[in-house]
Amino acid sequence: MPDPRSSLRTWIGEVEAISSWRSVPARARGYVLCAALGGAACVAPALRPDSRWTVLALLAALYAGGERAVRRDVAARTFFPVLLAGIFLLPPAAAALVAVPGALCAPVERQPRLLRRIWRAAQLALAAWASGHAYAAFGGPVAASAPDFPYVLLPAAAAVLAFAGALTVLDGGILVTAERVPARTAWRGLLLRSLAPVAVHGLAGLMMAVLWSSPYGPPAALLVLLPMGASCWVFAQYHRERSAHQATIRALVQAVDLKDRYTRGHSERVGRASVLIARELGMDDERVEVLRFAGILHDVGKLGVPTRLLRKDGPLTAQERRVIELHPEYGHEMVRGIGFLGEARAAILHHHERIDGSGYPYGLAGAQIPESARVVAVADAFDAMTSTRSYRRARPVPAAVAELERCAGVQFDAAMVGALVRALERHGWDSEVTAGGGTGADEALAAMPEQAPGAVADVPAAHRPARR
Repeated sequence: MPDPRSSLRTWIGEVEAISSWRSVPARARGYVLCAALGGAACVAPALRPDSRWTVLALLAALYAGGERAVRRDVAARTFFPVLLAGIFLLPPAAAALVAVPGALCAPVERQPRLLRRIWRAAQLALAAWASGHAYAAFGGPVAASAPDFPYVLLPAAAAVLAFAGALTVLDGGILVTAERVPARTAWRGLLLRSLAPVAVHGLAGLMMAVLWSSPYGPPAALLVLLPMGASCWVFAQYHRERSAHQATIRALVQAVDLKDRYTRGHSERVGRASVLIARELGMDDERVEVLRFAGILHDVGKLGVPTRLLRKDGPLTAQERRVIELHPEYGHEMVRGIGFLGEARAAILHHHERIDGSGYPYGLAGAQIPESARVVAVADAFDAMTSTRSYRRARPVPAAVAELERCAGVQFDAAMVGALVRALERHGWDSEVTAGGGTGADEALAAMPEQAPGAVADVPAAHRPARR
């Protein structure tokens, strides 16, 4: 008798796959389809009886095995050395075919899995085909068989550059169509990030190809993969350490949410708004990720603030307000030992500074305030205004934007406000996400501090300093 729990899991998986497929924008699905058709056209000439099927099958099996190992143990992009060895050993169409079985069978964690596999296979096939033609155009096959070996380095370099360039072009396209990244910034920095690993793997692939063609044959070529395996192991250790840090971050955020019932979900939304601003400013992916962490952790210092102050129903005294204003320093102390956070630590410390110098904790002004803190300050205030609180409903996004623009140059960096406005026009803001969580005393002070002309009207009596 079939296990009903297994059937239920299968049904849930099918529903998730269908819903995730539909969640992909239509233009992204069309882009992947075009890439798949192009990849099929590239590999079609290799599907002939006279192709070097033995070499092709061995390389394809090596790539598939390496891809599964890399995807399981290391969050790396893919196992390039074997693909590049195929480019140096086989005609362009056959080299493109090497990548297809491994990419289609590689483990994929996120939905829609089928679409992701098709995209990966098409992308690698197109990149290998372009790289193979660049290698042939520079006389690579002839140079590799000549006695004067160094002449093969120029064709190999051209192949590596073509491979990285093709990946860059295709990656930028998927960012524009699937992630809706602005076209003017989608390709920024992609080539440099792809070129370094492809160049290193290209040298390993060239060594494999030379040894494969030598009297020692394929067994000698496999020895090249040993140092690559060692480097993958080292990277796996780094990735596990990073995953542990991220788990720590999630635990800290959950602790803050439990301590202050008004901030539940606020941290994640500030992280999302910070990402929108960072991408609109054209920051590279690494900085965008750091700013996401900064937004998520900006209120972690509330763990050091007495719970009775965070949940107080009556007005805050001047002394209680000063205690709450210590939370950026508490937060900075908590996270300063997490090395990969980088400039996120400065954002946590300075996200309540103001452009006019009247903020806290140090009263920095203008360019003295770190850029990351200026980003998070705008994201924090925007979510504070567009979130439902215990004392009022959420403001509409246009009203919140108008208030940000009014305070630009006094409380907020005008460039960051403009970036958020442009990002909202392009991507919108999910009202279901922003309406669900509330903000407490600190968010009321952050979004509408008393120093801003006219802004104090939005801070409820429960969270204003007691008047004397």
